[in-house]
Amino acid sequence: MAQSTPTPDETEIDLQSLVTDVVSEAMKAGASDVEAVAREGDEFSVNVRMGEVETIKESGSRALGLRVFVGKRSASTSTSDLTPAGVRKLVEGALALARITEEDPYAGLPDNEEFGASGAAPSADDLHLYYDDVYSLPAVERVEWARRCEAAALAADPRINNSDGGSFDASTGRRAMANSRGFVGGYRSSYAGVSAAPLATDADGKMQRDGWWSSARCFADLESPEAVGAEAARRTLRRLGARRVPTQHVPIVFSPEAARTLIGSIFEAVSGDSIWRGASFLAGKLGETIAVPALTLVDDNLMILPNGEGGFGTSPFDAEGLPSRRTVVIDQGVLKSYMLNTYTARKLGMRSTHNAARGLAGAPGIGCGNLYVQPGNYSKEQILRELKDGLYVTSLMGSGVNVVTGDYSRGAAGLWIENGELTHAVEEVTVAGNLGDMLRNIVAIGSDLEFKTSIASPTLRIDGMTVAGT
Repeated sequence: MAQSTPTPDETEIDLQSLVTDVVSEAMKAGASDVEAVAREGDEFSVNVRMGEVETIKESGSRALGLRVFVGKRSASTSTSDLTPAGVRKLVEGALALARITEEDPYAGLPDNEEFGASGAAPSADDLHLYYDDVYSLPAVERVEWARRCEAAALAADPRINNSDGGSFDASTGRRAMANSRGFVGGYRSSYAGVSAAPLATDADGKMQRDGWWSSARCFADLESPEAVGAEAARRTLRRLGARRVPTQHVPIVFSPEAARTLIGSIFEAVSGDSIWRGASFLAGKLGETIAVPALTLVDDNLMILPNGEGGFGTSPFDAEGLPSRRTVVIDQGVLKSYMLNTYTARKLGMRSTHNAARGLAGAPGIGCGNLYVQPGNYSKEQILRELKDGLYVTSLMGSGVNVVTGDYSRGAAGLWIENGELTHAVEEVTVAGNLGDMLRNIVAIGSDLEFKTSIASPTLRIDGMTVAGT
């Protein structure tokens, strides 16, 4: 597998020139500080259902975003009109809006020294974010990959007799950014994915659905469509015969896919936006023990995966141009850091953790890079073997998480654990607890950490929760 040549093409050079010129133009027009972002991308996606193409999309886009400051007043605008007239209108509009907004003493770009506080931004090429083979298949073969993935799922078992489809996706993108503090940067990224979502019918005519996917920055690292389809079929078949169980207090084992959503709730609770508003059960707990000593939670925006590719949350700099870094959020149970951009850091009297995230318009929010729980020493089988009864959660539904109080209640499906073995499928139950208690009641952390998205977790066993069923 060879990475594409790092030599920037003319389009990428134009994007960086564009944002640099826009910053200069806005400063000349009266802004006290300016930040400009340009994005360019293309994507292809196809969905095949029962062997027939259902949807196919191929698109490209290019746009420019601008954030200007006039003292402590700020505004942002965006446009897809990159002609000189369009850029001039963008600048004039942003400045006009900024002059009529309220002053905010915390508004502004990062301080100059922050751009070099942790060293220069890493080279985009060293992070391996872009591979040009994601479009190496002709379009007709991309459609065939989707067909092959679905066909493998349908062929796995006679009980699989329908499908929500097989899909293939590919995309590449470029991003360039500049600001009036002298920062200029850019990078390219790529993505490819294949998936299937089969449906199976049991003897009583009840249908179940599940799915599986493979994704990578490099096409060569995708699993075969046959392997993905077979795994999608296995996961669907194990849901047949699902039933509810009585309401009870039993240990909960979260599969990596389900545990990932739990970590997403923790991210929301440590986000600076939640902290400075006092809208998090973790507000004011920096430096305190909030979890079991076995738990370490890390946000690594510089991660290189075992296959040599940059992680799905890897980037050379954040949305304010600050160089990416690795932040330990929870260290052996102790809350060590919130996740902050410049605005929330100023609100809290702290420093940014370089976690700014933004689209083209609007002020930066907060995003994670590659957020993950460090793996433990237990296999999934070892964790299950310790349990007489319990629920192995494979999927979660709904949004019943209150990060203000920590109350947690979500619809769940999975497999019942009996005498250390997975037995029958379970559905239409709710798992409930409190995030604060759940962090302190983690009994086992699996060794099966795998990055399929930017948030990842191994298997987690948590005691003290309620399964609400019949």
